[in-house]
Amino acid sequence: MNEMSAVPDTTLSADPVALVRGMAQQARAAVQALGLATAETKNAAIRAAAGALRRRAAEILAANEADMEAGRAKGLSAAMLDRLALNPARIEGIARGLEAVAELPDPVGRVQSSWTRPNGLVIERVSVPLGVIGVIYESRPNVTADAGALTLKAGNAVILRGGSESIHSSRAIHACLADGLREAGLPEAAIQLVPTTDRAAVGAMLTAVNLIDIIVPRGGKSLVARVQEEARVPVFAHLEGICHTYLDKAADLDMALRVVLNAKLRRTGICGATETLLIDRAAADRLAGPVIAALLEAGCEIRAEPALQGLDARIKPATDEDWVTEYLDAILSVKLVDGVAGAIDHINRYGSHHTDSIITTDEAAAARFLREVDSAIVVHNASTQFADGGEFGFGAEIGISTGRIHARGPVGVEQLTTYKYVVRGDGQIRPA
Repeated sequence: MNEMSAVPDTTLSADPVALVRGMAQQARAAVQALGLATAETKNAAIRAAAGALRRRAAEILAANEADMEAGRAKGLSAAMLDRLALNPARIEGIARGLEAVAELPDPVGRVQSSWTRPNGLVIERVSVPLGVIGVIYESRPNVTADAGALTLKAGNAVILRGGSESIHSSRAIHACLADGLREAGLPEAAIQLVPTTDRAAVGAMLTAVNLIDIIVPRGGKSLVARVQEEARVPVFAHLEGICHTYLDKAADLDMALRVVLNAKLRRTGICGATETLLIDRAAADRLAGPVIAALLEAGCEIRAEPALQGLDARIKPATDEDWVTEYLDAILSVKLVDGVAGAIDHINRYGSHHTDSIITTDEAAAARFLREVDSAIVVHNASTQFADGGEFGFGAEIGISTGRIHARGPVGVEQLTTYKYVVRGDGQIRPA
């Protein structure tokens, strides 16, 4: 299956603006068709795509190896290569993620609330699709599958624009999504992949007013910053993931060791990885030494304030820049703070409103942290790496939003709907 089958061959010679506009017009028509599709039909398409992923695993791995080879030649960092890499287990994980999305309740048509007015009018707020969604991403090929399945489940059409780093992998995965749509009798234009890596296509998507309804960027700070600066279409996004783990004076040491190592080192290149460790000054003697030692032994570079540098000769001095840096690597900044109030102040000043965690057995301290930290996701006694739609039970996520309008935190199928009001009467008129 050619990944561009939803786009006429004549668009291959078109300029990026014309290409994107043509795809968006087809997507708009697909939304109308999806509005008539049953939940069973959408689920059948998603499950069929999962089956195609398994059948085509060898093709996907070959395509991914081409991307990995090009990435290594380009000098991509280890974290970027980890984001890009696929293996049989990851492909199986993507397929299972699609099946999990298919199992979720259909969000479209759900009555969110209903009430009756004194004049007898019955008013309902009902979930409806957002429309056409544009997803712009870089090196993570799984975004192709996650975004395609989530948008379809919510009755939306999607235009996917993957980066050059993952172009072969994205095409191979998109072919599986197209298989699923075709098998279920749904329009292939419901999930389209932009066939060019020309950066002008990004600009065309960002300015496609009245054609694309929402833009979701998935990538590094420079990509998200460009999207937020240039978009004339609403955006779901977070600029970066400067996530914190705070060890309170009442933290259990064994739990602290387990959680911090996972939060920093499970996968260093994801936005939910902890980048700064805060430790209550009142418990520094008990907590700092063992936790920092464990991190160093696990291969993590530590950059700490002067009061902690005497713990180990391998500790490097932290600068002010470290508190605002998303490393996406095995590097961690460490700072002492004055209790939960100091942790909250630091996070609200330097954080990115993404995900922040407190480790403590003190329920009052935890309650204050969860209430006062101004982030999309706040966590008690668990790793920041749970900042993921799949871990939230959403099946997958199209991204994480740190904004305050419409969606915040992992963006799953429910967040990919809006609502309209349905009003039923029996002849009521409004008095003069």
